[in-house]
Amino acid sequence: MTLPPELQRDLTPDEINELPIRRFEGEVRLVESAHDLERAMADLREERVAGFDTETRPAFRAGESYLPALAQAASARAVYLFPLARHDCSAVLRELLSSRHTVKAGVGLADDLKNLKKSFAFHEEAIVDLGRVAKAQGLARTGVRTLAGLFLGIRIPKGAKTSNWAARRLTPQQIAYAATDAWVCREIYLKFEALGLV
Repeated sequence: MTLPPELQRDLTPDEINELPIRRFEGEVRLVESAHDLERAMADLREERVAGFDTETRPAFRAGESYLPALAQAASARAVYLFPLARHDCSAVLRELLSSRHTVKAGVGLADDLKNLKKSFAFHEEAIVDLGRVAKAQGLARTGVRTLAGLFLGIRIPKGAKTSNWAARRLTPQQIAYAATDAWVCREIYLKFEALGLV
């Protein structure tokens, strides 16, 4: 399947800035207890497609790097935020990432998964990198913001990207940003599926 002509182009930053802003408006669950982990696992286990992303504390000095501090998974019902620096979420994330039943869709997932493996071991299955799918269709700009603009007609805000994701308390802006990233990846995958691209 090839893209329709109106989708065979790159949006300019100005065109993206003219699109309506959308944030995830559904239920966001910050996973902070054994009960939260069980609820997340029960939901994600039943999901056919999950949007997936991670956030890492930014490094500003040469040679400085950090492990992912947050993982996000979006189901049809909710977005789950897993604060990796404060809670052991490895069992749920290992099950999700190794499930052949659930597609995990995101952008730049190779780096996310490589960095997660520094915290816990897993073997990934059913991973779809939306950027690679878009590149295979001839698109040059394949970041999540561009794909959301081109395929969903929306602009997702990027203001909290370089904030401290390892903070003890996430701000409402961080929570909204993280939830939106995972949600929009799931939505882009579903659009790709409808277009016959995946």
